[in-house]
Amino acid sequence: MNERMQGKIVFISGGGRGIGRAAVSLFAGEGAKVAFCARTEGERLGVEKEVKASGGTVWSFPVDIASQRDVHRMISQIGSEWGRIDLLINNAGVLGTKSSIATYPPLTWDEVIRININGTFYLTQAVIRGMIPKRSGCILSISSSVGRKGRADWGAYAVSKFALEGMMQTLAEEVEKYGIRIITLNPEATRTGMRAKAYPDENPEVLKDPSEVAKILLALATDTNPALHGKSMNVSDIKGENR
Repeated sequence: MNERMQGKIVFISGGGRGIGRAAVSLFAGEGAKVAFCARTEGERLGVEKEVKASGGTVWSFPVDIASQRDVHRMISQIGSEWGRIDLLINNAGVLGTKSSIATYPPLTWDEVIRININGTFYLTQAVIRGMIPKRSGCILSISSSVGRKGRADWGAYAVSKFALEGMMQTLAEEVEKYGIRIITLNPEATRTGMRAKAYPDENPEVLKDPSEVAKILLALATDTNPALHGKSMNVSDIKGENR
């Protein structure tokens, strides 16, 4: 187990599948108490059962982060029972439709922005309010290459990731004086359901497993180097010895 994660309180959004699921399992296996939310009941309960069977401490919530009321209730519950949140991993998100801006369905646009941006804001705000008085904490957010350079037909997803990058850059300046670390991570090509939906003709066998991204998240969460604060990183930026 990683000594730096012993007794830490971790919250992961979108923990029912892909990178989120891998992170829940890894952080719980490293001795952290892990809470997570997922919208799909079967996936949520499956992850919870799996982690508990391995001896980990886990607490799952059937919460859609786009509901401000549900998010605040959830974070309040965790605070009441576990006292704090030391690490937030903003992982939840939806792809929406791959379509040009000119033809993008407005209802789908609203859904993607509602979850990827508004939901991430609600969750981040609820958690950061608890971190500031303690003058410690870390927030890691899953970004994307299309949130750093526009690409045709990525529509609301790309726009939401641009907004995520801006939100975290702004937050990084605001909380630096409190010793809270903010980092965004582009996982790059990873074998997930979202990736398969975005690239249906791609061979998933050539892609890295979500567990590799989870290991990078663990490395970033336990690396207290102040130079990492406010950085937008790619998995390929992380040196091999940290994987």
